[in-house]
Amino acid sequence: MINQKGFTLIELVIVIIILGILAATAVPKFIDLQGDARASAMQGVKAALEGGATLTYSQAAIQGIEKVSSGEMTKSGVAVVFGYPASTSDGINNAVDLSVGDWTVVNAAPLTTITASGSNATNCEVQYTEAVAAGKRPIIKAIVTGC
Repeated sequence: MINQKGFTLIELVIVIIILGILAATAVPKFIDLQGDARASAMQGVKAALEGGATLTYSQAAIQGIEKVSSGEMTKSGVAVVFGYPASTSDGINNAVDLSVGDWTVVNAAPLTTITASGSNATNCEVQYTEAVAAGKRPIIKAIVTGC
C-alpha cells in the first residue's frame, strides 16, 4: 500500500468553500462603504466652499471691497466679510450652490455648519468660519471622524 501525504481534491475544495463563506460574512464588518461615501461627500463640500471663497475674494478685490469688514457684491448679491463670503444665508449660501434637499445648512455667524440631510451621524460635517481680519482667509474644516 502507498502511504498518502497531503489533502485530497475533495478536502481541498471543501476547505476553499468554507473559507469563502467565512470571508463573505466577515467582509461587511470591515468595509464601511456608506461611511466612506459620506466622508468623501464632506470633503467635496469643503472643496466647493474653498473654491467659492476664492472666487468671491477675487470678485471682491475687483470691486475694491476686499478689506471692508462687511459689504455686498453688486452683481451676485453675496454678503462678504473682508472679501470672503459671510457666514450668513446671503453669504456662503449664495457663493456656493449646494442642493437644498441634500444638505442641512445652519448659519450662526461667524460659523456655518453643513451636514448631510437625513443623516444622524455625529462628527460628520463641514464648518465654515468667516474671515476675521483683512488678509485672513476663512477657516474651512471637514470633520469626518464620525461618518
